[in-house]
This record gives sequence, C-alpha cells and structure tokens, in this order.
Amino acid sequence: MSADPQFEQDRKRRNADRRAVQIGIKVRRPGETWFSSHIADLSITGFRLQSFMKLRPGDDLWLMLPGFEGRRARVLWTRGHESGCSFERPLHPAILDHVVQIGRRQADG
Repeated sequence: MSADPQFEQDRKRRNADRRAVQIGIKVRRPGETWFSSHIADLSITGFRLQSFMKLRPGDDLWLMLPGFEGRRARVLWTRGHESGCSFERPLHPAILDHVVQIGRRQADG
C-alpha cells in the first residue's frame, strides 16, 4: 500500500530547518478580526501555532509576523491548542532569520 501523496508532501515540508522560537504574532481566519497569539517554531515552509482558536486541518489562516504584512497559511494538523501550519508561499531565508532575531529580542526583553 503506497503512502498518500499529500501526506508525503506535507512531511517533506516539515523537514525544513525548524527554528525553536516563541514569537508573538497576529492571526485571523479569512473575514475575521486579528488577534494575538504565538508561534513555537518556525521554518521557511511553516510554523507551529499556539492558539485557543478552534482550528481544523484544511482551514485557511492569515498570519502577521512582526514587522511584515499578512501571509496566507493552511492548517495541516491540530493537537489541543497547537496547530501545525504551512505557508502558502515559503518565507525567504532572510525573512526567517529576521523574524527569529525579533523572537530572541522579545524573549530577552
């Protein structure tokens, strides 16, 4: 029995270089208002969202990383108050580095 192609693609995305962070962000569903939340890890292809939003795999989100405009993402999995999400378009590596630096300053500050 062969693996589901979508699952394999998602698994490969998760294997991107993850950075452990704790970054305050803004998040919303399409058509709803922004609210504050956190991401716990970040890569060029996705992030782990910590939120009290009721999310399901396949839900679309808008995420606003500190200092940047909103980016579309899709929920891949949920577990309690955490969700694994993938960006519609990968982050540029320089943006990833910049956001990780912001996260470090937030943690120190």
